[in-house]
Amino acid sequence: MTTSMLIQLGSMGLLVALLAFCVVWVSSDTNKYRKLVWVTLFLTFDLIMFGAFTRLTDSGLGCPDWPGCYGHSNPLQAHAHISAAQEAMPTGPVTVMKAWIEMTHRYFAMGVGVLIIALMVIAWMRWFKTRKPAATAQRESRFSPWFPTWLFLFVCLQGAFGAWTVTQKLQPVIVTTHLLLGLTLLAMLTWLAARQTHHSPVAAGAGALARPALAGLLLLVLQIALGGWVSTNYAALACTDFPACHGALVPQMDFANGFTLWRHLGMTADGEFLSFQALTAIHWTHRSFAFVVIAFVVWLACKALRTEGLQNTGRWLLIVVGLQLITGLSTIFLNWPLAIAVAHNGGAAALLLLLVMLNYKTRLAPGVSPILGIRPVIADRLNPHP
Repeated sequence: MTTSMLIQLGSMGLLVALLAFCVVWVSSDTNKYRKLVWVTLFLTFDLIMFGAFTRLTDSGLGCPDWPGCYGHSNPLQAHAHISAAQEAMPTGPVTVMKAWIEMTHRYFAMGVGVLIIALMVIAWMRWFKTRKPAATAQRESRFSPWFPTWLFLFVCLQGAFGAWTVTQKLQPVIVTTHLLLGLTLLAMLTWLAARQTHHSPVAAGAGALARPALAGLLLLVLQIALGGWVSTNYAALACTDFPACHGALVPQMDFANGFTLWRHLGMTADGEFLSFQALTAIHWTHRSFAFVVIAFVVWLACKALRTEGLQNTGRWLLIVVGLQLITGLSTIFLNWPLAIAVAHNGGAAALLLLLVMLNYKTRLAPGVSPILGIRPVIADRLNPHP
């Protein structure tokens, strides 16, 4: 790892972030900070989708070192090393295409990191600028820098797990944790975006949905973890029929080895090859629990549809959960096509985003402005929105 390589990698991250800054700059939105939060959220969602593409194309070790590629900042400079590895093992983890996919994912991640640093710096600057007088400080409380600072620390942790994903050779528990941390980052950015955005007042009874909304979010997180475990263990095709699995509703399975966390990819904790029964257990658990999550989220969405101010969120929850069911079944019946598998990962991220937004609205939106902390009618007079 050389200084020159780090500078070149940093430049790629800055270039990605610069494109986002340009979008914010030319935007007609007068609140540029809010726009930057939403653009960062959008790019993080895209990064998660591209991360799924990287994982599903088996490109995670396209460059088997970190942060560069064979000690270089891009696959062009490392072409000789990549070509030699590809020639030695044509169907192995290192090919020219996989190297580009992996490095593009890293450039994208660095760009998101730069944007989060920018959010933190701007928040601190605005916070110090508006501490006096007190009335102005109250109006600018949405620029509290603590949450963006936690985002920065969190993205550093996510970067560390990204490095361990490569150095530990795609160990399933590390790859799954990397996925969950990425989705947690998305959830945190969604909460920050919700805090920056004006919301229509919701019905006073919306607070009754706060606990069910939290329960739905926790169920979804568990289901995403199970899905990540399926993906990182390459168990998506362990059952190719539906609703049965190998012709039985409860097939022969090996839960002990399937859900042993600390082990190498494709191996048991004892160093033996992972059995097909273990892969079946991983797939069957994710598939079965999906129906629990779907039933609860549909019920929650129907409740939201009947609550003033939550109808749009409820409507989108129903749409996305329906699409998620379709893409999940399609991966089975169509033999796991790449585009649908990536879309299935994106659907999980979209559901997470919607449930975080629903949790925000049921807790902070009823009768209170999320920006000023006062009644919405008064807030609208002090801070009108177009």
